[in-house]
Amino acid sequence: MTEILVPTLGESVSEATVATWLKKEGEAVKADEPIVELETDKVTLEVNAPSDGVIVKITAGEGDNVEVGALLGEIEAGAAANDAAPAEEKKEDAPKAAEDKSSDNEKLSPAVQKLVDEHSLDASKIKGTGKDGRLIKEDVQNFLDTHGKAAETPAPDAVPVHKVETPAAPKREAGEREERVRMTRLRQSIAKRLKEAQNTAAMLTTFNEVDMGAVMDLRKQYKDVFEKKHGAKLGFMSFFVKACVNALNEFPAVNAEIQGDEIVYKNYCDIGVAVSTPQGLVVPVLRGCEDRTMAGVESGIVELGTKARDGKISMDDMMGGSFTITNGGVFGSLMSTPILNAPQSAILGMHKIQQRPMVMADGSIQARPMMYIALSYDHRIIDGREAVSFLVRIKESLEDPQRLVLDI
Repeated sequence: MTEILVPTLGESVSEATVATWLKKEGEAVKADEPIVELETDKVTLEVNAPSDGVIVKITAGEGDNVEVGALLGEIEAGAAANDAAPAEEKKEDAPKAAEDKSSDNEKLSPAVQKLVDEHSLDASKIKGTGKDGRLIKEDVQNFLDTHGKAAETPAPDAVPVHKVETPAAPKREAGEREERVRMTRLRQSIAKRLKEAQNTAAMLTTFNEVDMGAVMDLRKQYKDVFEKKHGAKLGFMSFFVKACVNALNEFPAVNAEIQGDEIVYKNYCDIGVAVSTPQGLVVPVLRGCEDRTMAGVESGIVELGTKARDGKISMDDMMGGSFTITNGGVFGSLMSTPILNAPQSAILGMHKIQQRPMVMADGSIQARPMMYIALSYDHRIIDGREAVSFLVRIKESLEDPQRLVLDI
């Protein structure tokens, strides 16, 4: 008998939640085959089978909290695989059609199947965002929020919804308009960290606006040759990262953090890039930005973004970071006040580029591609003058991209 144990989860992480069992009791597995997904407060990771055999027992069910080294289940070598559905699923009061669908669709975990059955949904019409296109609870919940439940046919002797003698709003069955879904460990961590940032830091936000015309013209002129030479597309983010590196070197307090009664100044620029995933917002860190070329920045961002959306981001990818950039513009945001990514002392917010009438130096009015930028900062360590000057330096670098090449 081989035990399936919770692996080491990473620095400062001692507990996880069982998110999804990819295999069921009685199923045969191969060594190193993914069999269960664990969710920590930072990432979702897969646990692989330690050996060939059959899963004879699942000890920790979906939703259970487990510590490092805890027993998840057992694998027996040479045991006969069971093609039938697990006993627990047979006991559920799901319609037979749904049970047949469950046996045909191995991508559905028991918890997801139960949610699908409860609302009489067709799983094939719901887009899965989990690994290899599997449905996760959030996919089903998002579908319900958007489309509602499947139409239900009331029983012939059902009690009327409205009571004639009561002019008040119609009564509804408990839970008919609400659905309770347990917060994922990642979402709980996000909520906790963001609230701690508000409670701890003296947070303030300053704004400016950037004429993106020069950057857009430069991209248009060189994007093809850039991609041909470096194998990466020339995006806006590399301009912002390089502009931030220059500004961080000039205003080191923006790149520092408070530890106890000391200020820790960083002699490097490890910049976190916020990435939205189906499981929530994660901030992988692009390390050594001060030494990266524009191509190195672009390829690094693509690599981290792909890993995050595929659920393959590692704990090491998330650790550290001295400054963060978040881009709400990809979702259409014109202006926002980003929250600090503690223990960092500042975060830059990018927004949507929009044509606006601007008065030029010669007095003429032109439609220009403008972007609002925002810097949220910890006023305990960064003075207003430094914050405003930092943002002005970002503006100057983007409106005159040659500054990035000349490092001025």
